[in-house]
Amino acid sequence: MIPRLPGPLVLVGLGGLGTPAAAALVQAGARHLRLIDDDHVELSNLPRQPLYGTDDLGRLKVDAAADRLRAAANDAGLALEIIPSRLGPDNADTLLGDAVAILDGTDGVTSKLLLNEAAIRHHIPLVHAGAVGTDGQLVTILPGETACVRCLFPDLRETDELATCQQSGILGPVVGAIGLRMAAEALAIAAGRRPELAGRLAMLDGVRLRWRTIELRRNPRCPTCA
Repeated sequence: MIPRLPGPLVLVGLGGLGTPAAAALVQAGARHLRLIDDDHVELSNLPRQPLYGTDDLGRLKVDAAADRLRAAANDAGLALEIIPSRLGPDNADTLLGDAVAILDGTDGVTSKLLLNEAAIRHHIPLVHAGAVGTDGQLVTILPGETACVRCLFPDLRETDELATCQQSGILGPVVGAIGLRMAAEALAIAAGRRPELAGRLAMLDGVRLRWRTIELRRNPRCPTCA
């Protein structure tokens, strides 16, 4: 059982990563989620984003996802905070500062660096993830203890561009598997346990269906967490 939490589990991005993570959290008993996304449901989303159907086309993702999650919870005290906005420097502290854990379902460099900085600043665990093509990865960041995103990618800049699903394609089961594991990490944090991937980068090879992990070390010169 998940104990009553002092704040929400915050999902930023309700796409291929965020939707399976949100569904898994609710099914496992999480009862306080904050959903942040300003996008609308498109036809291309449906094969890999399981909370949406054809009836949701054109709707805000946060609204459509909330309806599905409430139905799955069967009115069992589920508290959802719906934020149909894009996360930015002007609202990050307000939207993230009281989180028990942050789940990164975004696909842009600027958003990922912003989440990392906010997590470090407020000392909040961050489940960082990404997937493109047939590969995915994730790591849980415990501020002050484990390596952060900047430690992992020291040369990453906000002006850099990541490959997107539209450009490189995406294998639906890959984002599903990464999303489910994101939820497992957040559930461990919510239950007061050490998450399995704290300071360990897990990489999924979707072609060979293999996981591998590597231990990460903090960068003593990291501009964010040192």
